Amino acid sequence: MTMQETWDMERIFAGGSDSPALNQLIQTEEKNITTLASALDDWDGKNAEALIDIIKQIEAITQAISEANTFLGGLYSADTSDQTAAMKLNTMTILATRLEHLSTRLQKSLGQMSSIDFDALFDHMALKKRQFPLTEMRQEAQKLLSTDEEQLISELAVDGFQGWGEMYDDLVSTLKFPFQVANDTKILSAGQAENNMHAAPTVKERAEKLAIWENTWHDHASLFSRIFNHLTGFRLTDYKLHHYTDYMEKPLTYNRMKQETLDTMWETIAKNKQPLVDFLNRKAQLLQVDQLGWLDVDAAVTLGDFEEKKYSYEEAAQFIVKHFTSFSPKMAQMAQKAFDNHWIEAEDRPSKRPGGYCADLPLTGESRIFMTFSGSADNVSTLAHELGHAFHSHVMRDLPAMNQNYAMNVAETASTFAEQIVNDATIAESTNELEKINLLNTKICLAISMMMNIHARYIFERSYHDERQKGFVSPQRLSELMLAAQKEAYENSLSTYHPMFWAAKLHFYITDVPFYNFPYAFGYFFSQGIYAEALKSESGFEKEYIALLRDTASMTTEELAQKHLGVDLTKEDFWQSAIQLVHRDIEEFMTLTEKYI
Repeated sequence: MTMQETWDMERIFAGGSDSPALNQLIQTEEKNITTLASALDDWDGKNAEALIDIIKQIEAITQAISEANTFLGGLYSADTSDQTAAMKLNTMTILATRLEHLSTRLQKSLGQMSSIDFDALFDHMALKKRQFPLTEMRQEAQKLLSTDEEQLISELAVDGFQGWGEMYDDLVSTLKFPFQVANDTKILSAGQAENNMHAAPTVKERAEKLAIWENTWHDHASLFSRIFNHLTGFRLTDYKLHHYTDYMEKPLTYNRMKQETLDTMWETIAKNKQPLVDFLNRKAQLLQVDQLGWLDVDAAVTLGDFEEKKYSYEEAAQFIVKHFTSFSPKMAQMAQKAFDNHWIEAEDRPSKRPGGYCADLPLTGESRIFMTFSGSADNVSTLAHELGHAFHSHVMRDLPAMNQNYAMNVAETASTFAEQIVNDATIAESTNELEKINLLNTKICLAISMMMNIHARYIFERSYHDERQKGFVSPQRLSELMLAAQKEAYENSLSTYHPMFWAAKLHFYITDVPFYNFPYAFGYFFSQGIYAEALKSESGFEKEYIALLRDTASMTTEELAQKHLGVDLTKEDFWQSAIQLVHRDIEEFMTLTEKYI
């Protein structure tokens, strides 16, 4: 029997976007929010038992909204014509905004408590378990405006900030890409076109498809730039109102990390790019071009008579479970459950949005993974990546909901770690030199993505925010900034770039998290450090790894690294040791390919 490539949403709420059970949840949570408001009205600002009840109400409503959002977001991702799902997502945004307003009221109350009264709360075990997130709320309360002002900003965000984010998704869903597929012109969606473009087998085909891709986004540049400017403008105005003096303060606070840590990471990466440039030059020689183009960077290296392996979805599933088992039986068990119970939407078909993600279902106790699987080794890595996210949520389910709210940088640690296991497994199992070259190339390309592509995004976001503070940034200027950032990050090593990347990359338009990109690089190198510890462990590292994951929402990033790895993230040593693993792979690739140039 062929393994099912579509996910099961009926088990969450039967009936699709018109589900009676979903409608009932929405009605119930509307009532629960009213009840919560009354409880906050009655709280005297000191009674610990009443506070415990309020917190548990907030956590329960948060989880219900998350459940509905994952369900509706999944329906819309899988079929962008489902307008009922789109409209109900807006309803959930309104509910979440009302809950956010009530949470802000609680936060302000915590901020107004005396230190003695606040510290006394933690004599109660239920509050002691939540000490870190509650302390974090109290500290951040110092930035809050009046209750009425905070409510007004939240309500305006529904049709402003969130509305522009939804507009981006809607606009992307209308794009059509006329690509040559099997000697015939086919009209592809953005998701299909992205997969098809990256899978193109020759330099010439990749260049042709990139030109179509770039031009299609360029044809809509005015609309995308308007959306982008409004999203960033809303954020910057919000920062100004809350007295943030630096637009990096909010993303760093969200990721629970210091600017010093982030700066050290990028500075160390910048010092270590020459081996990457050498790799790109060698790859250009192997592909018989003077310099690689933008899409050639991630292209497969297939020398001699070697043909890159194509995986069926079932083969990918079996491979992932097998190699998760060698590191963590619990991770493998969860992955097998995900495949058996149809948590994954992988089918390659029209009307799906591009990209991939993993979203949690806290009430069901599961996750849902969205991607488009077309059989490449990169698809297998993406599948492992998203299952890593699911495992992260899985091991935290018994913690209070407040203590499950981990930030994106450490979320990307778990996913990248899972990806690393699978990538190394493919190389370790290889007995053919040409296959090993192909697999090393894939692994190194991931490092290049983190050290160059993500770096370009960070450089661009910084430059763009600097200019956006002074006013609207034109589509032409956005492309100029992106081109400059890519040339800097890739050290001018490519023949072509992707100036419209600012429009084509969903990550720039995600409303949940500001500066959505740098956490990927952090997660990659932090996971390298964890992976190195796992390889050194003779007794197995599963227990230690799970302990680290369970702490990810209960301390700062620097504290997490110190406690579980014994390293100081503000020092260059940790980052350099992680980058050396990349250099080692490049050295092996250069040695193996020397005779083929």
